[in-house]
Amino acid sequence: MKVIIMGCGRVGGRLATLLDGEGNKVVIIDQNSYSFRWLPSSFKGIAQVGNGLDEETLKKAGIETADVFVSTTQGDNRNVMAAQIAKHVFNVPRVVSRIYDPIREEMYSTLGIETISPTKVGADILQKLIED
Repeated sequence: MKVIIMGCGRVGGRLATLLDGEGNKVVIIDQNSYSFRWLPSSFKGIAQVGNGLDEETLKKAGIETADVFVSTTQGDNRNVMAAQIAKHVFNVPRVVSRIYDPIREEMYSTLGIETISPTKVGADILQKLIED
């Protein structure tokens, strides 16, 4: 499977590491090369400096043949914009986006983008821990 990840923070770096370890072809994009410190020395994928909203950057990453695109930056707007570009411009079959704001997350999921809100997930887990 060919996966492109936008955002090499803790989550993006960990996801890239997991997918790479399973033998997937992984390209991770970040605007800051220092962010690639989250990748282990054993990472076999490609760490590409660039703006994941830029179509040329995405083409260089191989988005035209990608099976999956994941946006994991700190910005909800950047994540959903990149996800929409991947889905509607490049027709990537599976697009997943991290959205912190639960209200936005619900709205964006109606646009056909798979979303996850760590805010909702974290609150749900904490509630279960408190109630158990």
